[in-house]
Amino acid sequence: MRDPDRLGTVRLPGGRTLGWAEWGPRDGRPVLFFSGAAMGRGLGFGGGAPARLGVRLIAVERPGIGASEPEPGRSLADWPGDVRGLAEGLGLGAFSIVGFSQGAPFVLACAAAGVCAAAAVVSGQDDLGSPALAGLLDPGVAGMIQAARADPAGFEAAVADDADAESMWRLVAAGSSPTDLAVYTEPAFAAAYRACLAEGFAQGPGGYARDLALCFGRWPMDLGAIGVPVDLWYGALDTSPVHSPDHGAALAARIPAARRHLLPDAGGSLLWTHSDRVLAALLERADEGQPAVPSP
Repeated sequence: MRDPDRLGTVRLPGGRTLGWAEWGPRDGRPVLFFSGAAMGRGLGFGGGAPARLGVRLIAVERPGIGASEPEPGRSLADWPGDVRGLAEGLGLGAFSIVGFSQGAPFVLACAAAGVCAAAAVVSGQDDLGSPALAGLLDPGVAGMIQAARADPAGFEAAVADDADAESMWRLVAAGSSPTDLAVYTEPAFAAAYRACLAEGFAQGPGGYARDLALCFGRWPMDLGAIGVPVDLWYGALDTSPVHSPDHGAALAARIPAARRHLLPDAGGSLLWTHSDRVLAALLERADEGQPAVPSP
């Protein structure tokens, strides 16, 4: 585990700020990192991989998480605009994105909007209300999806009533396979992960509750319109009930430029156990097409 090399905020054109953390060389190839549920900016991935691969890895906090100001009423469709503003504020030019777990819908929203050169979804959530996944969901998750779509505001308020860093830690541990628990409970990693969750809840549970309502609700983006390369990474030993229940098979079928990787010896923690492989493949994918440069 490595502490960030740099921390900061960017003020967006509308006046809000987004928090970020960086690892790797300032002049490296920019890769944005959208982390999982309620995770602040302090936990990156790859150790020394960003430096070895010449990557400027930038963890970005979503509104209401960590140092990022809330945005009441935000939708998934609003996020690409925030990312454009962040990229402009940091002077990034073309960039790619990695999203872990609940970060997946936010990555795919950006890919559908064409703001990135390439994207990687790692142990990502799918659109869990999709008919293609009917019958595959954990019953408890299926109930949450139904509640989020029947009464989005009520669902969000109920989540905010119960959520905090400690309950999130317990939730992740309860849904993890032995393979993943070995990673998550390793002392150095556990300390960093728990600190990251505390950071994510620094403003209270509102940011996480809004994220969950958006991710469990109806996705507004057209996955079939995504034109940039997308890599989907899943571990066959991943047992998380909120990750893709078919390890990305249905998701890959809906994204034209998707390439699915299913690693037989990995779990949901593969972002940390196979970091070099994920980053190297992402850079290759970005080189396949015309890199996207964010427009104003």
